[in-house]
Amino acid sequence: MLNGNGSHTVAASWEEIAARKRHDREVLLSHWADSRALEPAPSNGSITRLTILTPHQIEITSLPAHQIVKAIAGRVYTSVEVVTAFIRAAVIAQDTTNCLTEICFQEGLARAQELDDYQNRTGRTVGPLHGLPVSIKDHIDVRGTDGASGFVGWAYNRIAAKDAVIVRCIRKAGGVIYGKTSNPQSLLAIETNNNIYGRTTNPYNRDLSAGGSSGGEGALIAMRGSPLGVGTDIAGSIRIPALWNDIWGLKPSVGRLPHTGLQGPHEGMDAILGCVGPLAPCLEDLSLFCDSILSEQMAPWNMEAQTLYHPWRRIDHPSDKRLTIAIMMDDGVVLPHPPILAAMEESVRRLKTQGHEIVRWKPYATKESDELLFTLFLQDQGQEYRDHLALSGEPAVPSIEWLLTEKAPLMGLNKPNDVWPLVRLREYFRQAAVDRWTDLEESIGRPVDAILCPGAPSLAPRHDRSRHWMYTAIWNLYDWPAITFPTRHTTVTSSTSSPWPPHAPRSTLEQTVWSEWDPNWYTDAPVGLQLVGRRLQEEKLLADMALIERALSLSSDVAS
Repeated sequence: MLNGNGSHTVAASWEEIAARKRHDREVLLSHWADSRALEPAPSNGSITRLTILTPHQIEITSLPAHQIVKAIAGRVYTSVEVVTAFIRAAVIAQDTTNCLTEICFQEGLARAQELDDYQNRTGRTVGPLHGLPVSIKDHIDVRGTDGASGFVGWAYNRIAAKDAVIVRCIRKAGGVIYGKTSNPQSLLAIETNNNIYGRTTNPYNRDLSAGGSSGGEGALIAMRGSPLGVGTDIAGSIRIPALWNDIWGLKPSVGRLPHTGLQGPHEGMDAILGCVGPLAPCLEDLSLFCDSILSEQMAPWNMEAQTLYHPWRRIDHPSDKRLTIAIMMDDGVVLPHPPILAAMEESVRRLKTQGHEIVRWKPYATKESDELLFTLFLQDQGQEYRDHLALSGEPAVPSIEWLLTEKAPLMGLNKPNDVWPLVRLREYFRQAAVDRWTDLEESIGRPVDAILCPGAPSLAPRHDRSRHWMYTAIWNLYDWPAITFPTRHTTVTSSTSSPWPPHAPRSTLEQTVWSEWDPNWYTDAPVGLQLVGRRLQEEKLLADMALIERALSLSSDVAS
């Protein structure tokens, strides 16, 4: 049963607890009845148009974050106008993709009014994000909200007493927190589904995945229900939702952005660390976020022990600078589906046309790296996940059932010092990767700026079919920063220059991924790629990406 304060006893079934959470959310959403979706969205085909908003609200929600903050500072819009517009868009996004968890609309509007009052009184803004709505992934602490993080047994038992450090920074910069977004049961999944709220779906095709674990952020931002969101990434959890929802996502190196104040399993496991990062509709908004949080004035390194003293130093390359870009088409384990290879081929063609140099990046020990990563993730063979599920008696959702039955039994350590050789192997792989980059530079006689590669072997897949994470997770192993971005010059029907597949399957895994290719299953699915830089060189990565964006003639529905 449920207590009067919302917490639950062991007598309450997991279904009752989950139903109570959904009811609480619906009560708060019902206050915005005039913003509810007028009819069920089609399961197939794009649902990203916001036809319920007023023309003025469509104008606001169509702008990127960096233009919104300028417009508020210039008194074109008030903070209340902006927050109201994005709340209405967020309600529509929730009704069509199931992307919201904790609803903080009234708190957001109250803060927006405070910011307007301050601006009217002083003629100034409080910071670089003044009045900008910012959405937050569910497992990141926001004072006074629940941090169930996809576990029914955590619901009502993880109310945050204070903000996570990243949330404190956002508030200090003037950002307005107005809601939290869905993540999967356990967080260690690239499909967003849990037994509390159910599945988050892709705004372009609800038969497809929104990705994970920051899938709620991906869907909400794609539907223009948020101009800027905060996710986390330990194996691709920012980049894959960005990739599959046609937006931009940045995974920085560990220690660059503050990470204290997050709920989640395997606390204290530091063999592979996650990181916080932004998701946004355009590249410039990733820079806005990093510049706002990593300024000398904000000084997050004084708020958290783990954050490095590394102030943001924006880099703007001359427009005529020519890059040397290493290309990785295939990670050596799973060759991507045709539209992704076509996107790579077309990108290479356009880069060469613009005078950029192209070299090849050879993947290294991808299969062995996959085994190492999952062993480090599942040192207890997934027992902690089972314990969290047992708190309420809830079952594992399909993606976690696969993790616990297919992956976890192969992993696990017998004694504490079994991890030591694995950490040595991690460091060996990291150094080997650095050496390969340096050796490549020496062999061609010039610096290599970045690596361009797929972000996944498939477009947004059908539900519960994601199996290969290493196009993103390998860069977590190396701790290199990476961006996923929309290409938009390639579609589901784009074909490669050579027959596909070009060879027999190299493994059961590759055969499984290949069996998921049928263009009829991927109607309207976005196509995107990934750019990778050297460790702790996020500023250069974003500057390189800006040149590549121009070279590829990437266009967007959002002004940039």
